[in-house]
Amino acid sequence: MGTVVYYASLSSPPSLRLPTLTIVSSSQLSLSRRQVLEQVDKELAKGDERAALSLVKDLQGKPGGLRCFGAARQVPQRLYTLDELKLNGIETVSLLSPTDTTLGSIERNLQLAAGLGGLAAWRVSGFGPQQALYLSLGLLFLWTLDLISFNGGVGSLVVDTIGHTFSQKYHNRVIQHEAGHFLIAYLLGILPKGYTISSFDALNKEGSLNVQAGTAFVDFEFLEEANAGKVSAMMLNRFSCIALAGVTTEYLLYGYSEGGLADINKLDALFKSLGFTQKKADSQVRWAVLNTALILRRHEEARAKLADAMSMGKSVGFCIDTIEETIDEADI
Repeated sequence: MGTVVYYASLSSPPSLRLPTLTIVSSSQLSLSRRQVLEQVDKELAKGDERAALSLVKDLQGKPGGLRCFGAARQVPQRLYTLDELKLNGIETVSLLSPTDTTLGSIERNLQLAAGLGGLAAWRVSGFGPQQALYLSLGLLFLWTLDLISFNGGVGSLVVDTIGHTFSQKYHNRVIQHEAGHFLIAYLLGILPKGYTISSFDALNKEGSLNVQAGTAFVDFEFLEEANAGKVSAMMLNRFSCIALAGVTTEYLLYGYSEGGLADINKLDALFKSLGFTQKKADSQVRWAVLNTALILRRHEEARAKLADAMSMGKSVGFCIDTIEETIDEADI
């Protein structure tokens, strides 16, 4: 039997003033939550991030509402040593030095195939040295054009598409990586506004080769603080954990991380813009890694179900509802 919540309403004659009880079941409350989340999806689709965030905050912490939004239990913020991280099963070298061996291998194989194909074409067509030089210069020009005009987007699109098509491991890793970003953001009180799993997906949704796959957030509050030149400790903590959530998820699942180098570089750039010393940046990273890892471990089932939803391309509202349905109130 679901949870029952009682609301009092004065529907009796004014002279009696006797309250009547309206019984609202947990299934009705869930339906109301889903209706709000459907509206959140509509606002995000229109690009009205403030309206979407307002809807979520209105339902935050209410019975049958969004119990988990911004409700994650966190570790105290202080300087944690590397030994303390090791005691919690975290090796920072394996976590913070991601190398994408899958895409690296695909790139090398493509280069080899291109070289062999060019050699075969040269022999079959009977190209002379001058023609071969012109062909090489043409390919170099296209490669340079991609780097300058699309920030390497065409090459990334090709390599990423091959990775998702022929490597199930790579495909699964990307999904779990993005589910980590999504879950940590939501539990820390930052609303995700959309996600893409592949570069091709990003191209279809954004219409630009310069946009890579990933999870986007309603971050106007952070941007307002950043533009003012002063980011609050709370906001910095949230985004430090969100930035490291992908690599941390991979580390917890596979024992090492491959993707997420761009996330780490962006976090480093933020620290530099705020004038952090290396010691202060290291302290922030160690706390964020430990905090993120413990949250992810506590809510492993929610991350797994969220990853399933994201693999099917479900909406942000559906993904949020999946988190709320999975996490028990006692575990928040």
